Amino acid sequence: MTHEQGETALRIPRHVSVVMDGNGRWAKQRRLPRVEGHRRGLESVRAIVRGCGEAGVEALTLFAFSSENWRRPASEVSALMGLFRFVLEREVDGLHRNGVRLQVIGDREGLGDNLRRLIERAEQATADGDRMTLNIAANYGGRWDLTQATRQLAREAAEGRLDPAEITEEGIRSRLALASLPEPDLFIRTGGEQRISNFLIWQLAYTELYFTPTLWPDFDEQALQEAFKSFSNRQRRFGRTGEQANALTGN
Repeated sequence: MTHEQGETALRIPRHVSVVMDGNGRWAKQRRLPRVEGHRRGLESVRAIVRGCGEAGVEALTLFAFSSENWRRPASEVSALMGLFRFVLEREVDGLHRNGVRLQVIGDREGLGDNLRRLIERAEQATADGDRMTLNIAANYGGRWDLTQATRQLAREAAEGRLDPAEITEEGIRSRLALASLPEPDLFIRTGGEQRISNFLIWQLAYTELYFTPTLWPDFDEQALQEAFKSFSNRQRRFGRTGEQANALTGN
């Protein structure tokens, strides 16, 4: 899939995953409370959802709250959960109108009954969206994802429904949180750090990684286009030689 921008043809990833880092530093630079950085970051979420939808991206996965983020100050955790509730209550109609299907991945048990009900309601309201799938990772960790998939396999084996000798990579993949979607083609992390931070650790095995010093509240649609340009210049080999990859793509 390509997207024309002037004379440059961009190769658009089917699935983009994003670690939205730098909200706190953005606020600190402006001598504002950290929560203001998170609020401003919501504007970037809207811009990137819009930009990905217009570009033809099929799935966008945003790391909103990790299983490790509970270690942050209670006031910040409360503010983040408040913003999450705001999105679930106020943004769903707009997502539905634009054909965006919302899916929340992560351990919902730690989120509380009220938030779980809002999640279920939002997912149901957008279930028929066929333009793009927006995945919000909340109380999510890649190790949790692998653990819950492994527990499913162990339970099925204990019940006699699965022969352990027949467990395959595909069997594991099919029990992960994003099993219904293609694995991410492009991973973006803002804020200058260069690590994946326990995010989609199985799914990112062959994903192209893009790191930018831009803080998340400053990451806009133009910055997204720069990430797409970088992705367009990558050769995806999947273990093959460059010559083999070129032969497969006709280059």
